[in-house]
Amino acid sequence: MPEVRADEFDEDYGPDDPANDPAPPYWFPGNAMPADAQRMGLTHHVPDGALLDFAGKLDSTRLKHRIAAWVMLVVFCMPVFFYILRLALEVLGQG
Repeated sequence: MPEVRADEFDEDYGPDDPANDPAPPYWFPGNAMPADAQRMGLTHHVPDGALLDFAGKLDSTRLKHRIAAWVMLVVFCMPVFFYILRLALEVLGQG
């Protein structure tokens, strides 16, 4: 029985071929998650992971994204600022 050779022009790729199953687009949720966060088990389904995913998608070349980053920074720093202010006022006896 003669040996059947593989056709060198056969383009019927298997199911594991990356061209047959491309990666999801970059705008799908969870694609901007850092590798460390993924190893810890964070996904875009939990609040901390969603925040990381959102912040990871911000592009510093776009003005709206920079504004969003500054707003997020202010929002997260305000409680710390008010706590330190209240603590300083208590220490100085004015609280």
